[in-house]
Order: sequence, then structure tokens, then C-alpha cells
Amino acid sequence: MHRLLLLAAALASPTAHAGAVDTARLDADIAFVDQHEHLPGLAMAVVEDGQVVYRHAEGARGDGGRIDEDTLFKIASNSKAMTAALLATLVEQGKLRWDDPVRRHLPAFRMHDPWVGEHLQVRDLLIHNSGLGLGAGDLMLWPEPNAFTRSDVIAGLAHLKPVTSFRSGYAYDNLMYVVAGEVAAAAGGKPYDQLMRERVFDPLGMTRCQVGAWSVKQVGNVAQPHVRRDGRNVVAGADGTLSPDLTSMAAGGIRCSLRDMTRWMQVLLDPALAPAWLGAEQRRMLWTLHMPMPLGERQRKWENARFYGYGLGWRVSDMDGHWKVAHTGTLSGMYSSLALLPDRKVGVVMLINGEAEEARTALMQSTLKQFTAPDDAQPVGYYLAELKADLAERAATGSRAPSTRAAQPAAATDLAQWQGRYRDPWLGPASLCPTSNGLRFSVDKSPTLQATVQQLHGRWLLQWDTLEPSAQAWLNPDAGPPTLELRAIDPEIDFSYDFQDLHFTRTGDCPGSGGPRR
Repeated sequence: MHRLLLLAAALASPTAHAGAVDTARLDADIAFVDQHEHLPGLAMAVVEDGQVVYRHAEGARGDGGRIDEDTLFKIASNSKAMTAALLATLVEQGKLRWDDPVRRHLPAFRMHDPWVGEHLQVRDLLIHNSGLGLGAGDLMLWPEPNAFTRSDVIAGLAHLKPVTSFRSGYAYDNLMYVVAGEVAAAAGGKPYDQLMRERVFDPLGMTRCQVGAWSVKQVGNVAQPHVRRDGRNVVAGADGTLSPDLTSMAAGGIRCSLRDMTRWMQVLLDPALAPAWLGAEQRRMLWTLHMPMPLGERQRKWENARFYGYGLGWRVSDMDGHWKVAHTGTLSGMYSSLALLPDRKVGVVMLINGEAEEARTALMQSTLKQFTAPDDAQPVGYYLAELKADLAERAATGSRAPSTRAAQPAAATDLAQWQGRYRDPWLGPASLCPTSNGLRFSVDKSPTLQATVQQLHGRWLLQWDTLEPSAQAWLNPDAGPPTLELRAIDPEIDFSYDFQDLHFTRTGDCPGSGGPRR
């Protein structure tokens, strides 16, 4: 840790003047992050007073090509702001209202609590206040690919039990944005992807952005996600020749280039650049704080923040007395971050095709500080070192995932009473059946949720075929009638692995089994 701080100090440049980005310092910060975080590729830009004052695009795409300003990246949850903007254009044209009940546009919409399903409004879809748990139902969206449709997502919501009362608190949610995309389609009379192109991308000149189904080969220049294995970056989950129409697209399925994202920032910061696109009232709605969020100690310390909350597709806060509007995007092997200081007409965006949690946070912090508190700004290594120290402390004091090295494959005759076909109310059919390769668990609609059952110290666990080791899950068979539940092994697991929301009930025998063994 001390080495990081010393190197950071060595790279520090003179304090930037308020209102002007220090490009030499940014170059040094990026070089430092590149050296210590081993990013495969990075595209980054800074907008100030309507002008792009800094650009950086370099690294490996993952297909043999090099990253430039037109390379497409998955922007992940930065798609949410675009979905909210699309809905705002429909509100402005009178095709829907923010306080419309969702069922006015989607009669099939239901929630576990019938009253909530009846009264949940369009604005509620965008501010994470539904009462569902963190990431509830995300297994219908990720991991990709899978066979769940948007209709499956809407139907599945009725089976997801809330963990708090409606509108009483914040819990990040992706499924509601999928519903929001379908509300837009219903109100606009066209599919979501077509509306996004016609109402956002085309009028704003975001010419490379892609949504819906599109040809990766024809569009070209597409960054591939990377993960870190054995000390090197490797492509994981590479595109085929066609990028499919993703069920998750309204929540996190859009791809854009650095040039597109700088244009997006410019138009958001200066309405005069596209005066006919969206009026002042709807712009204000997007950046109004609608749902308070917990304010963390690091945010208080680093940013002198006093408030924090969710707007419509945006996180809204203060930073050193400046209004800040921002969001991040995270998918396996692909990270993005975008932050605006609207009163200063400053915007920063970065797109990374690798695992970059700490790099993204530290680089954004060091860049924004040049504008919000230049006398207190630190080089990126300072923030990176603090993040690493926090991680080390949590690892030393927090709960740890148990080692699974001693696990042994279950025999085909194990769990005989529970072998068979199952169904979860929202994830659908699954199997726990013997094969020539031992006892296997599989989910019909999710080809990546396929696992070998293993035994460890009297417990059963699922070793997924293709998912990372941190995604391993306990398989918990209950006393009869046979039911199955899953629980994450790693307490730090990504919240989108919402195994705790699953409850499988046996529906029949394994194919060709002749009935369960007793």
C-alpha cells in the first residue's frame, strides 16, 4: 500500500487551476492506473463548457484490433439514463404521464402485493423504491445468454416477494427498468429499440450507439469484455456475429462509443445544442432527487457530500458544494462511469473493457476533484491506495467464503429422494438428475446455470460449469415434500446472483428414471 502512495506522489503534478483540466496530470493518472490495475483498454473524455477538452482511447479491443474513439463498449447501467430520457420525450409529447399507473400501459403487470401492482406508477419504475430486495429477479437477465423474454420478466414480478414496504426505501433494481422499456414501447407504439434510435440516438447524433439486434460483423470496432486470469487479461463472453435483442436492454443493454458518450454529455449539459429535443421541465425531472439513498462515509470524506439520492436514471448528490449527477455501469468484464457537474458544464466519461472497480472509482474521483476542489485534489494513486486498504480491511475482518477445494463430486445415487424435475415460480423449470458425469443441476431457460453437484463436509454445493468460482451456491434440500433452495457461498457475491429468492418445488421424475429412488 505504501508503494502505491509513494508512486502516486511521484506522479503528482502541480495543482490545477479551478475551471481548467490539467491534461498532463490526467495522462499521468491514466498511466498509473494502467500500470497497477492492468486494464486491457480504456476510453475516456472530459467535456468543459461544451467542448471536449480531453480524449484518451487506447488498448486492446479483444479481437486483435485497437481501441479508438469509435470503439463500441457495453455501457451497462448507464443505459438507464437513456431509458429515462426516452420516457421523458414521451411524457413531453403527452403520450404518457409520470404518475400514470403502470397497468394503464401494461395491463398484465402485477406485483406480489396486488395493491402495489395496481398503484405502482411509471416514475416508480425508475427510482428503485418497489420494496423488492437488492437485485431481485436478476437471474432472469444475467448471466447471458438465456431464454427469458420481457414477458417472462413481467410475469415473474408477481412471484417476487418484497422485503420492505412500497416506497419506504431504496434497493437497486434492474427488472423495473425492463418494465419501463415496455411501457415506452406501449406508449410510443413501437419497439423500445426503435424508439431509442428515433428519439435519442438520431436526434442527438449518437451515430454509433447500438440497441436491439445488430450485426457485430457489419458494425465492427467492438470492444470485448475481459477478465483477469493467471496474471493476464483474457476475453470472456465474446460476441458472436450477431448481438441479440437483449431482454435487459432498457436496464443495461446499450452499447456506445466514446464519441457518442461525449455527445450525450454535451447535449445534457447544454440544452441549446439540441433545443427541440427535450424541454426544461422534463430535463429537471430527470435530475430531481426522487428517492433518498444512504450516504457512505467515503463519500462524505472524499466529496464532502451532504445529500445523495436517485433521480430518473441518475444518482444525484453534492461534491464540494457542487451539484453532481452521475451513474456507473457494471457487467462482467465491462465497466463504465459518467459524471456531470451541470452548473459548471463539466462532464467526465470512461469506458473500460476489463475488471476495473477500483480503477474506475479512483480515476473518476481524481478527475472530478480538479474541478470541485483543485486545492485538495490528489493524484489517482492516493484514491486507489485508500480503496485497496479498505478492501484489505474488509477481507481481514469480514465474513469469508469457505474453501471448497475439498469438495467431491456427488454420486449419481446421492440425493435420491430429491432427484427429479423442479419449478421455481419465476425462474421456471429445472432439473436435479443423474448423468454419466454424476449428479447435475440445470435451469431450463438459462444455459449458464448448469452445475455439477458436489459434497463438502456433509453439505451439497453447485459447481457451475462456466461461472466464476465466487458464484458457487449451496444446494439446500428440504424435508419432504421435496423442495430445493439455493444460497450463495460467498457473502460478497454480486447481488445479481439472487439465489436467496429461489424456491424450487418438485414437479416430476427425471426423464427415463422410472421414479425417484428411495
